Amino acid sequence: MDSKWREQMGVSLLGFGTMRLPQTDSEDPAAIDYPKAQEMIDYAMAHGVNYFDTAYTYHKGQSERFIGQALKKYPRESYFLATKMPTWLLKSKDDLKRIFEHQLEKCQVEYFDFYLVHDINVDDYDNFIQYQMYDFLAQKKAEGKIRHLGFSFHDTPELLQQVASSYDWDFAQIQLNYIDWELQNAKRQYEILEELGLPVIVMEPVRGGALATLNPEAVSILQSCQPDASPASWALRYAASLPAVLTILSGMSTLAQVEDNTRTLKDAKPLTSSERQVLEQAYTAYRSSLAVPCTNCRYCMDCPAGVDIPKNFTAYNQYAVTKNKIGFLISYRL
Repeated sequence: MDSKWREQMGVSLLGFGTMRLPQTDSEDPAAIDYPKAQEMIDYAMAHGVNYFDTAYTYHKGQSERFIGQALKKYPRESYFLATKMPTWLLKSKDDLKRIFEHQLEKCQVEYFDFYLVHDINVDDYDNFIQYQMYDFLAQKKAEGKIRHLGFSFHDTPELLQQVASSYDWDFAQIQLNYIDWELQNAKRQYEILEELGLPVIVMEPVRGGALATLNPEAVSILQSCQPDASPASWALRYAASLPAVLTILSGMSTLAQVEDNTRTLKDAKPLTSSERQVLEQAYTAYRSSLAVPCTNCRYCMDCPAGVDIPKNFTAYNQYAVTKNKIGFLISYRL
C-alpha cells in the first residue's frame, strides 16, 4: 500500500490519535493514565509508527501536555507531531498567537510537523475568515514553526470544495470509514481532495471504536473469511486501500489496540474484490442493528441541558446490538 505522499514525507501508514487515551478516572478526560499511555506510545514507536496527532482541546487540554512529555525522550526528527487550532474558541486575532505559543510550550517542541485548522464547518467558518486564521498560520509556516499546513473537516462536500480550493493547503483530514463512505458522503469528500492533489489523513477509520466490535452477525461474516483478523483490521485495511491516503489515525485506548493496529498495517495489502464483497455483507448485517451513528467525538458537548449525549447514544447502541436490557439500564444510570 505504497503512497507517493508517504514516500515523499516519510510518514507511517498508521497514525496514533491521542483523543482517547487511557484514563485513571473514566469520568474525567483530563485524568490521563501516563504509565499506560506511555507504554502505548513506546510500543508504537518501536513498531514503526511515527505520526502522532493531538489537539488543543483533547482530554480537556491535557493531551498535548501528555504527548509532549511522552515523545520528549525521542529524537525530534524521529517523529511527526500534529496538532490543531480550535476555530470555535477564538474571540479575537490575539487568541491565535496565545493558543499557538501555548501549544508549543505544552508539546515541548519548537515546531509542528503538521498543523491543522481544527474542524472547519459551516458554523465556525466565519471565525476562520474573520480572524484571518489562514494568514496567521501561513506566516508561522514561513517562520518554520509549521512544516505542513492543513485542516480537519466535518461538513458537506460543497463546503469542502470551497475551503480546499481557496487556499494553498498541504493536506486535509476527513472522517472516512466503510460506513461513512456513503452515510456521510466521505466518498465525495475523498474524491474532491484527490482531484485537488491533496494528501488525505483519515480520522475515525474504526468509527470511534464501533467498527472494532460490530454485532455477532457481522463478526461471524468477517471471521468466516479470515478467522484470525479482528473487525478493526478490516476497517483499517479499507481506508488503507485508497491511494491518496497519507496516514490513518486511530484513537487507541489500550496496548492491545496498538498491537493489533500495528500488526494490521505493517504489511497490509489492499482489499481484494472478494474481500470487499464480504465486508459489504458484514456492513449490511451491522447496519441492520445500528441505532445511532455516533463516533463519540464529543463535538456536541457540552450540552446546555447537561445531557451526556455520546454516553447515552453509546448505551442505546450497545443495547441495539446486544439486546442486553440489564446492561443498558446499568449504563444509562451511571
